[in-house]
Amino acid sequence: MARYRYLDPQALARIGRVNLVARGVVEGFITGLHKSPYHGHSVEFAEHREYASGDPIKHIDWRAFARTDRLLVKLFEDETNVKCYVLLDRSASMTYKSDGLSKLEYGCYLSACLAYLMIRQQDSVGMVTFSGGSARFIAPRSTPGHLRVLLEELEKLRGGGRSKMAQTFHDLAESMRRRSLIVIVSDLLDDEREVLKALHHFRHRKHEIILFHVLDRNEVDFPFKGLADFVDIETGERLQIDPRYVRGEYLRELEEFRTAFRKETAQGLIEYVPVDTSVPFEHMLSAYLARRRELTVAGRRSS
Repeated sequence: MARYRYLDPQALARIGRVNLVARGVVEGFITGLHKSPYHGHSVEFAEHREYASGDPIKHIDWRAFARTDRLLVKLFEDETNVKCYVLLDRSASMTYKSDGLSKLEYGCYLSACLAYLMIRQQDSVGMVTFSGGSARFIAPRSTPGHLRVLLEELEKLRGGGRSKMAQTFHDLAESMRRRSLIVIVSDLLDDEREVLKALHHFRHRKHEIILFHVLDRNEVDFPFKGLADFVDIETGERLQIDPRYVRGEYLRELEEFRTAFRKETAQGLIEYVPVDTSVPFEHMLSAYLARRRELTVAGRRSS
């Protein structure tokens, strides 16, 4: 595969062979990564994938083998465990950075890595990048060629526009017919009540949600000192303040904002993951996936 900016081989090596296993989007409980609860007929052919040891021989496409000399397995629309959608916020506020990566660049690395993990385990992954009420939608597939499509989309991605994610989420929730794993990467700098309503809409439609709340270290600590101009990246509004006099109030409101999301998502069975861009994305992701695996294994043992 050609070199892509957001797919870092060294970072992938540090993450290792951990899989992203969905917990609740398939009827019944998953006993293996690719044991499907859907069998029989009336399913639509979707694509091929390489034959893997343990696949039933009856699923091999022998006509394709005759043409290509490769063992390929037919995949049907309802024969994979998981369809995953990565929803990446590309609004102007995501372009902020104090040092190193912007929130958007961090989100691109995270999205690329998640897409790679899903396709490596032969699940389908799609992508939606959104800003200002508009969205770019790439339908989920599970082939290596599709990974290149997603990576190329991230390569050309530019931030801009105001955050209007709630309506985008409502529209997506209505359009996704099959229960899916929804991974959201955003700073959530929008009307929190409307965003929370949209998240609950996903849950009402039986989707599983992982919410990566991405903030810059300066947004978390507010370390500024001395009189300065603060500019809203999305509106251009400018405000001159002395940070020493507003720091306490800012930190209090930020904590209330994050607490509201933690509380509402916990009640709605939505997984909320706070992310600080000063932590290398592969360290954050590997720790998160290891913790998720432990909780999933524990849940299986207790069921």
